[in-house]
Amino acid sequence: MTAEACAAARIQARRTPWRRAVPAALLLALSLQVAVSPAQERRIAPAQVKSGITFSAPGVQSLQADDFANPGMLWVERGAALWREPAGAAAVSCAQCHPQPERSMKGVATHYPRFDPASGGLIDLAGQINACRTARQRAEPLARESETLLALTTFVAEQSRGLPVHVSIDGPARAHFDAGRALYERRMGQMNLACTNCHEQNWGRQLLAETISQGYGNAYPIYRLDWQTVGSLQRRFRSCLFGVRAELWPYGAPEYLDLELYLAWRAEGLPVETPGVRK
Repeated sequence: MTAEACAAARIQARRTPWRRAVPAALLLALSLQVAVSPAQERRIAPAQVKSGITFSAPGVQSLQADDFANPGMLWVERGAALWREPAGAAAVSCAQCHPQPERSMKGVATHYPRFDPASGGLIDLAGQINACRTARQRAEPLARESETLLALTTFVAEQSRGLPVHVSIDGPARAHFDAGRALYERRMGQMNLACTNCHEQNWGRQLLAETISQGYGNAYPIYRLDWQTVGSLQRRFRSCLFGVRAELWPYGAPEYLDLELYLAWRAEGLPVETPGVRK
């Protein structure tokens, strides 16, 4: 198109009332697209969102609610001791940088996983503890699913107990959110099942002796009676992958972190329950 033709088209566009130039159906579609972005679409309405503990048996609910009976509190106590213990070549403790963790760590766990500019990817709470350990204490990172890392993670997360989950999926975190959603909806393994088949399409129904939950991570690290120990959300992911006969990614794999972010977004507003208890 020539410059003269472009100018004429612009003049004509200004003279044409925009509401008559754009079909009503297209206007409606555009308004809906602005009002509800793909990242905001939720398959479970906010009013129906329920923590996994509501699907547990009364005895399990009682265990979680009672700090004296909750076995996960043993990991909280161990984490509190590790918090005060000097470590690494720097011989400093977490408490020296973060005194009064009930205040300094309050609310921290609600925002993980998050995008980490230093690594250029997502980092979860356990990863952040290891990052501080290597940078500040000059110590070796703790192995994923080790008792020490689980204790520290459980201790830090417990400081946010009762506060609502609220993660960011904007900016550089958006690509990870989209990847997590794609994984959640992907059929995997010999069973050819996706996370959404259980936790969005069939929640509340019985699977053998269990009631299917909506699949949130707000209670992790968690004490599972069948594990007889505390475990991370990544351990639970691996159990599900094993159940559908799919490939198990190694602990710390980016796929797990993407899924963690998507699950945290789905759990928006639910309170942190760490240490949770499940059967």
